[in-house]
Amino acid sequence: MTEELFREDATLLHCEAVVVAEGEGGVILDRTVCYPLGGGQAGDTGWLVAGGQRWRVSDTRKSKESPGTIVHLIEGEPPAVGAAVRVEVDAARRQAHRRFHTATHLLCALLPYPVDGCSITETYARLDFHTDEPFDKDAIQAGLDRLVAEARPVSHRWISEEELDANPGLVRSMSVQPPRGLGRVRVLEIEGVDLQPCGGTHVSNTAEIGAVVVTKIEKKSARTRRVVLGFAG
Repeated sequence: MTEELFREDATLLHCEAVVVAEGEGGVILDRTVCYPLGGGQAGDTGWLVAGGQRWRVSDTRKSKESPGTIVHLIEGEPPAVGAAVRVEVDAARRQAHRRFHTATHLLCALLPYPVDGCSITETYARLDFHTDEPFDKDAIQAGLDRLVAEARPVSHRWISEEELDANPGLVRSMSVQPPRGLGRVRVLEIEGVDLQPCGGTHVSNTAEIGAVVVTKIEKKSARTRRVVLGFAG
């Protein structure tokens, strides 16, 4: 199992780790600050550093062969198994993901419909809502601006799977369900605004989201409305 340091602290940008295995185009470490692709959020990129060498981490993925472990995809010949390395996250990319991911939770609060698609990247974020209702772009933008300006605290905690089963309304996503089998589920709370299961990286206060804009609203199907966000400027 890879110790997932980013689950408890999304501000961590580096850590010390040991290469425990090689394969799937990269290396598996005993611990990491790199978030793997999942839940609609892109994986982190960054570097492994040891002995004056730097290896580019081009992506981070969950292992397909070893559940519970994370693969760091490496450009070039990877460090050897047993090597002690420093893991460094691309800070600008991580911050963009944190801002956009938290902003999508604000969208969930403003638009009370089931979510049937999500993508969070460094340059944009989108949510697909299961509804045939028309969306007012200006009203959504005003709502986002208000919630960002209100500087709402953002935090996470863990609840049991039994607590989640007793509150099925917490799950907003139709396409991505919280992981099961660990006995607990991570939930994200934006004080007075939103509470739902989420394993992604987020800011600690909505004010940190900064200026985000609704760049597009699309009718993807008779029962799907897409909202796309970008950064102002």
